[in-house]
Amino acid sequence: MEISESNLLPPPDAEQSSVVEGVVDRTNVFPSRRHRKWAIPLAVLSCCAVAAVAVTALVPSSFIAREMNERLGELQPAPYARVPGSAQPVGDRLSVSASDESDELPPEVFPAIGDFMLVTITEPPQSVLSWWVGRDEGAIEMLTEEDKFGFQTAEQRRVFSLEQMRTAEEVAEYVALSWLGFDAAIVPGDVLISEIACLEFSDAGECVRWPPSDEVLDPGDRLLEADGVELTSVGDLTSALEGKQAGDIITLLVDRRGEGEFEADVELTSSPDDPNRTIVGFLPFDTRRVELPFDISIDTGSIGGPSAGLAFTLTVIDGLSDGELTGGKRVAVTGTIDLDGSVGAIGGLAQKASAVEQAGVELLLVPARQGDEQIAAARAAAPDLEIVAVATLDEAIDVLVAFGGERPNPSF
Repeated sequence: MEISESNLLPPPDAEQSSVVEGVVDRTNVFPSRRHRKWAIPLAVLSCCAVAAVAVTALVPSSFIAREMNERLGELQPAPYARVPGSAQPVGDRLSVSASDESDELPPEVFPAIGDFMLVTITEPPQSVLSWWVGRDEGAIEMLTEEDKFGFQTAEQRRVFSLEQMRTAEEVAEYVALSWLGFDAAIVPGDVLISEIACLEFSDAGECVRWPPSDEVLDPGDRLLEADGVELTSVGDLTSALEGKQAGDIITLLVDRRGEGEFEADVELTSSPDDPNRTIVGFLPFDTRRVELPFDISIDTGSIGGPSAGLAFTLTVIDGLSDGELTGGKRVAVTGTIDLDGSVGAIGGLAQKASAVEQAGVELLLVPARQGDEQIAAARAAAPDLEIVAVATLDEAIDVLVAFGGERPNPSF
């Protein structure tokens, strides 16, 4: 095709759009010079904003977050936060079987329509960004190192948490079977060190004198023998100390997690409360165990802590009795359980209430021992959740019956 000046179109105007058969063609529209001069600064600002978010998501919250250490009366960095975890059903974790040590057949386990839910919290590390986003949330509580670990290492705290869960499970089984009328007994357990006992505190609350045992023993150690005598309970250790004086040496066989067994020569000391009583210098963990006429197991997985005690107790009672104690609903429960059936306080109540509300559960039973202030904070964190405080197992069952549940009827 021959091209001449007569059939060449003029170049398009940058400020105008061409119209072809009623269709507006904007492919040739260009920004004005006045608008284009802002493009680069805006792009730089956008990149800076993205970079700032990325940096604050990586920098630990301890860089800026502070919480009061009530023991020392000073602000400390807060690198962790207590946040809502989950509400998990307990019923499908329960199993009952015949005991190898008894000829008694296990009772029938009744399938349930509803379920009791145990509630968890988590305490993960926080960044500056997560602190900034959640600083005004009632269900988020910033934690110092001492708040999270106390005076234990992370490994020691993990050991105790799992041991607390095991103890809570066994106490719950004992209380539930006793309530139902089965024969159950409590037997002493291993000698497990919870923490080294401080012999003297300063006015500021800091320990200024530790026992000699602090040099060789650690929280989490399990004491197997004392001067060659097997220790099956704390009572055995008390007997081994009879006749000994402060300054005497006792040889302990110790089992330490991650290291195995070893012998340790420990110098004894006097109790700060009773100078005539000779002690090793530690606080024991409650490791009592239960003897049951049949085997009960509640699979707790990697969950630790004692706060599921009441939930376990109600689950065992419901599973071994006819009727629906939950009324066919999902009921969340938190609180420790004592041997006499009393319900004890737990940590992170506001966070647990928030987790329950997020799970869509409508009723949460909590310990009355938490006190009015903590229960009010939990209701503020989960305003659409029905929260009822109970002091004992019997009170919890009465509340469940009032909410449509059936009073348990033992199957034996």
